[in-house]
Amino acid sequence: MRPSLMLITALSGMVFMSACGNNDAAVQEALKDVNVIDESNLNDLMLTVGDPEEAVSYFAGASQQNPERIDLKRGLAKSLVRAGKTNEAIGVWREVLASPEATNDDRVSLAAALIRNNDWTAAAAELNQVPPTFETFERYRLEAMVADSNKDWKKADSFYEVASGLTTKPAGVLNNWGFSKLTRGDAKGAEKLFIEALTYDGTLFTAKNNLVLARATQGKYELPVVDMTQTERAELLYTMALAAIKKGDTSVGKRLLQEAIDTHPQYFEAASRSLAALEG
Repeated sequence: MRPSLMLITALSGMVFMSACGNNDAAVQEALKDVNVIDESNLNDLMLTVGDPEEAVSYFAGASQQNPERIDLKRGLAKSLVRAGKTNEAIGVWREVLASPEATNDDRVSLAAALIRNNDWTAAAAELNQVPPTFETFERYRLEAMVADSNKDWKKADSFYEVASGLTTKPAGVLNNWGFSKLTRGDAKGAEKLFIEALTYDGTLFTAKNNLVLARATQGKYELPVVDMTQTERAELLYTMALAAIKKGDTSVGKRLLQEAIDTHPQYFEAASRSLAALEG
């Protein structure tokens, strides 16, 4: 058991022991309130820092003992998603939605699980049941992804734009939007979005890698001016080399592969193997 969970358990036990032998109604009521607070803290810990499998076991047991508690079912569904058990999570989310206490957030969470399961049609059907007045970052992020899957670029752009405006941390959704543009052949538009994503989170390596791809697609074979470690620099050079080779610029690709090998602080096996294959 982790120290934080042990502390909560210990505190609950201390409160219980102090209440033994005291039948005062006020004390009993206070004990009840403390137990609720401790349970809430434990639930939050399980959903955030707890081991996914431990969280599944915890919420499964708690939900079985309290089948009327929709909050525990939500916890179980979220834990199943974290544990990679998407099929089971979908089943639990449907149980949650069958409750009169279900919310629009619950339906959006089901749609997210369906997308993880690559069931785009079912995800779209769930999102269509969410009223247009329910405007959240997660809802529009998923709407954009569904529009992307349908190659409805106009809708995708609109949803990505709305989603990015509904969060203070838009790096991830801007990166997704940029990748969408890249797959459509709009490398210039993609490059702009990847750069914007990195202004919000300069550590997002996926955006750096995608930025290099977008630039290489346009024949720009110089690394962009962004913060990067030596290892990241080598990996980005490798990505650029592969993109150059794919475009038919083999000599440029060879040069970039050699530069990636020379830059990497350790032996760069993938780049070395690719260079040997080209030279062989």
